[in-house]
Amino acid sequence: MRYLILSLALALGLAAPLRADEGAQAIISAQIEAFLAQDVARAYGYATPFIQQKFGTPEQFGAMVRDGYPMVWKPSDVIFLDAKDIAGKLWQSVSLRDATGAGWIVEYEMVETPDGWRINGVRVTPAPDATA
Repeated sequence: MRYLILSLALALGLAAPLRADEGAQAIISAQIEAFLAQDVARAYGYATPFIQQKFGTPEQFGAMVRDGYPMVWKPSDVIFLDAKDIAGKLWQSVSLRDATGAGWIVEYEMVETPDGWRINGVRVTPAPDATA
């Protein structure tokens, strides 16, 4: 009986990160789809309250992404990489290409809110195979 309880506890503990990764990936995918459709109001809804407060309106948020993160605004070849827990926060890495074909690694900082996973920011670096 003790072995069964221990096994269940271990299985549930290992399954939780998988659900978190899948939930985070679903939100990132939905935001990317919204950007591709130029639906900034919907994309804005996937950001944390902190980000929403910082930019104030979906239009200001959309302009910031369009002008500052074109690789997120119109990506192609979106591939989810690993997710990591860093200092208690989930960081989901995504490989993508921008409109010019350049490769990028975008790390999404994900925060779990009462409304589910939300995007709290990104870190962008050129993909290792990118050429200057």
